[in-house]
Amino acid sequence: MSQLKNRSSQCLWTSTSCILLLSMSSMTLGAVSRHYGEALTKTLLYFEAQRSGKLPSNQRVNWRGDSALRDGSDAHVDLTGGYYDAGDNMKFGFPLAFTTTMLAWSSVEMTSQLKAHKEHKKVLAALKWATDYLIKAHPESNILYGQVGDGNSDHACWMRPEDMTTPRPSYRIDAQHPGADLAGETAAAMAAASLAFAPYNAAYAKKLISHAKDLFEFAKAHPGVYQSSISNAGGFYASSGYEDELLWAAAWLHRATKKQIYLNYLNEASNTGGSRTVFAWDDKFVGAQVLMAKLALEGKVKINKKMEEYKSMAEQFICNCAQKGSNNVKITQGGLLWFLPWNNLQYTTAASFVLSAYSKYLKAANASIKCHGGSLQASDLRNLARAQVDYILGSNPKNMSYMVGFGTNYPERPHHRGASIVSIKKNRTAVECNAGFNDWYHSPAPNPNVLTGALVGGPDENDAYGDERTDFQHSEPVPATVAPFVGVLAAFA
Repeated sequence: MSQLKNRSSQCLWTSTSCILLLSMSSMTLGAVSRHYGEALTKTLLYFEAQRSGKLPSNQRVNWRGDSALRDGSDAHVDLTGGYYDAGDNMKFGFPLAFTTTMLAWSSVEMTSQLKAHKEHKKVLAALKWATDYLIKAHPESNILYGQVGDGNSDHACWMRPEDMTTPRPSYRIDAQHPGADLAGETAAAMAAASLAFAPYNAAYAKKLISHAKDLFEFAKAHPGVYQSSISNAGGFYASSGYEDELLWAAAWLHRATKKQIYLNYLNEASNTGGSRTVFAWDDKFVGAQVLMAKLALEGKVKINKKMEEYKSMAEQFICNCAQKGSNNVKITQGGLLWFLPWNNLQYTTAASFVLSAYSKYLKAANASIKCHGGSLQASDLRNLARAQVDYILGSNPKNMSYMVGFGTNYPERPHHRGASIVSIKKNRTAVECNAGFNDWYHSPAPNPNVLTGALVGGPDENDAYGDERTDFQHSEPVPATVAPFVGVLAAFA
């Protein structure tokens, strides 16, 4: 087996088919190909584990309890609900909104597949838990609450959310304290989610679109990055700019409403993003480019130079992922697309979603991509995305699933407060701030609660992973990693 792996790795840099060959050759070790549906089911349990607020009667993750029931009380606004950010007890609106957009895109793009596996309703439930919160966070046209909790005091304690005692201040943007990136991303989330709900709950979809329109206008009228107004977020999720969020929001608003004004905004933009190196919570240019490329491939709108530019940039990103571009993404010896050292899997799953969605668009248009290093067919994109899924689920040099609770060899110590401390259902004695570090964070034992469906940050560029709770760079799961993976898994399940 090792000889086959070594031979396959020699061609990783030149051929998408070789990447797939490596994945297929190691698949006998984990037999992961038969279990995409199981993995899909588990991802939705992860979102239940991340819930903040009053839990519903049909909550399946039973080691969690109600938490943060007074969020927003300092501002006399109900900000309960939503999702905790990662392994902490914060609610950061910027990455939460991106998670929401990607979960909505997964639902919209893979509806038939999700229905076939009887997971569509659960995806909508996970999505609604986010959008219900975002609606509450937008009580007026030009007011959006973008954070609950103080990041510094939260990170200084290791406490389960059910009995945390850290401060829960509410932070907002408004006309005097703008944040076009935060407002734009939240507009994108609302617009994308409206598409997901429209066939099943028209009134709710209409409400979401109304919020999306208002937030887009708010963002356009009040430019600036949100950490200038919510400085506490700057140390955790600082934004590099707001142009990408405005394009992303306009693209989703056009897809949801078909109104020309949003297409005009995209066509009149001075910056289409150029060729990007990642698609993630802070960089949505690729997402906007892909949505515009979809329009171009469908031929339903007038094609112009600007639209061709968006399409070209989207395809350059895809070419680079497939090792046929002019600035190829690094691929580890084991076959993983490797973008950045911190929580690399968030970039891998987002790129894999782009590959999966774009393969659909190409197939429907009977088109291909012309790259610097050759052409790509729809099947090439799909094969590369599948290779990434297989790696994540266990076809890798460590024979380890990077999805918690999937398979027999998976991370047992993800960096996550709630999962690493005894459940409040088993022991109601409060876990104090510093005691949590002493008794649980630094414990060598596996987490007492299995964070089923979570994706950890993943291995390093050498395919190494240590499963250390203290190594948050690699062991901390975030919802933004799982949201696009829902769509990718649905595509293959």
